Amino acid sequence: MLRSMYSGISGMKNSQTKLDVIGNNIANVNTTGYKKAMVNFQDMMSQTTSGAQGATATRGGVNASQVGLGSTIGAISNIHTQGFQQVTNNPLDFAIEGDGMFVLVEGVDANGGTTNIDLDNVTTAYSRAGNFFLDDNGNIVNSQGLYLVGFVGDPPQESTINIPETAQSFSVQSNGTINYIDANGDTQVAGQVALASFSNPSGLQKAGNNLYLDSPNAGLADQLYTPESENLGSSVVSGSLEMSNVDLSEEFTEMITAQRSFQANTRIITTSDEILQELVNLKR
Repeated sequence: MLRSMYSGISGMKNSQTKLDVIGNNIANVNTTGYKKAMVNFQDMMSQTTSGAQGATATRGGVNASQVGLGSTIGAISNIHTQGFQQVTNNPLDFAIEGDGMFVLVEGVDANGGTTNIDLDNVTTAYSRAGNFFLDDNGNIVNSQGLYLVGFVGDPPQESTINIPETAQSFSVQSNGTINYIDANGDTQVAGQVALASFSNPSGLQKAGNNLYLDSPNAGLADQLYTPESENLGSSVVSGSLEMSNVDLSEEFTEMITAQRSFQANTRIITTSDEILQELVNLKR
């Protein structure tokens, strides 16, 4: 009876964790660039009451007898499928079609100029949320003030992307190249958006504010790539944002499943308690 009660407790805890994850997914259904999470369960170590025995010359083999001790959380995985695009018509709203992430940094000297950024010596984050702005120096930044990294100059160097105050207008191509019209009416290149590639995006760590941090299991490529390059075929869509990949119908279905699982595990505890009560009443 005690084993069944502890198994029921483990099932209740796991169902609660699943409900927590589902609740967070639903809360971020309209969050730009959000990637949903999914919970996987696995069984715990079983108690062996008798071991397996192989066949002999006079008797056949016998299987092991084991009693399970409940379940545990196997993994909470982030699902990096493509979210749908929402058209905003804001030229500084970028959506990535395909793999890759925007690279954002802080702690660099970006007062209107370009800097050869050493990504190993600055705080670096990654994001699929492409809602960017221009700061007072003309640098492209996100809503937290982190600088968007791109390739600037000839030869190209990893740098912040700056659009001068004297620019009359600017445009963004699908390969991430940002052009602007200077004060003389000539077309100039401000830079090209850089994208980071990961062999295992699910290994990234969520840091809040639509940001991800690298981890030992994310598989960050040794270098950054440009959109529509040979190594990374993804493109950048200006005037659009990638929204959350959360499917509400799927989340509500999973919520019902988690709720029923929680209720079933409470029944295990209730039934085990009733049996224990009957054992106590035998003395009367």
